[in-house]
Amino acid sequence: MSSDAPRGSRIRSYAEFVAAVLYFFLARSLAHRGAAGLAGDSWSPLIEQAMLAFLLVLGFASFGFFFDRQQHPVREQGLPLRSGWQREAGLGLALGWAIAVVCVLPLTLAGGIAIVLSTQLSSWGWFLADLAFFALAALAEEVAFRGYGFQRFSQSVGPIGATLGFAAFYAIVQAMRPGSSNASLAVSLMFTVVLSTAYLRTRALWVSWGLNFAWKASRALIFGLAVSGVNSHSPVVEGDPMGSFWLTGGGFGLDGSWVAFVVLLLSIPVVFRVTRDLDFLHNAPVIVPGGVPVDLDAAARSQHESAMGPAEPAATPLVQIIPASPPSALPGETQAERSDHSR
Repeated sequence: MSSDAPRGSRIRSYAEFVAAVLYFFLARSLAHRGAAGLAGDSWSPLIEQAMLAFLLVLGFASFGFFFDRQQHPVREQGLPLRSGWQREAGLGLALGWAIAVVCVLPLTLAGGIAIVLSTQLSSWGWFLADLAFFALAALAEEVAFRGYGFQRFSQSVGPIGATLGFAAFYAIVQAMRPGSSNASLAVSLMFTVVLSTAYLRTRALWVSWGLNFAWKASRALIFGLAVSGVNSHSPVVEGDPMGSFWLTGGGFGLDGSWVAFVVLLLSIPVVFRVTRDLDFLHNAPVIVPGGVPVDLDAAARSQHESAMGPAEPAATPLVQIIPASPPSALPGETQAERSDHSR
């Protein structure tokens, strides 16, 4: 799984990776300031994630077009509208939902979750807005941590090095959140490894996006749990888990629990298994013809003649000359006249 790119190409790819990281922080700052100026506190998170996703996709597409001469830069950074991409996204949604459920089950069995439901009609409108927020936030994260920058870094240090490097990068970004701990750092590292594995197995962001989205949205919107220390995402369901810190993650949520770390670790072979067909389809080596054209028939004939000797020339066909027959007699013609004609 190591990169076989030339050294000059690796250095250039590393420089492009550094530029992509710097652009990520610039885009995040621009999105935060732009959302604060365009919308109030209620709509600001959604507008910020929409602006961030747009800036990242557009900016990295520009990088790919100008730096790497990519003809389809949006598709190249992991967003190809290829056949079956909806099924890939659905596969990621199923994986993310399953991981969230497996993490929530110990909470319900050990201590339980106190849930408060809101029946107001306006709450369901905000529910849809929060659903869009998590979808855009997951897209922005995938483009930032599995898109152009990840691909350039992978070209420089190989897929394993890029996976570990971006896991550390994502963990550092998550560690800036209030309430982070050693457990949240470990969960961030393992979560990135799972998502990077999904990308490397499919060479697209659809599975990793679906997994990222479902892992966070299902905990917040369905179970009402905190996500990375924020517990105000769901206007319909509010959950208060009860149990030990290593099980619930405390106020930071499952992103800071050791149970989530173990479940994410065990999900890696599952991701390998369910993406087996996609890996074969999109990671199979492409056979590129090379060398010079070879006339296989002439080569086989030459080999045969060197072993058996030259073939006997074909016999010249005989030509038989048939003597001309005397002309037939015309009606009323005498013997003397026929003799004159034959002379």
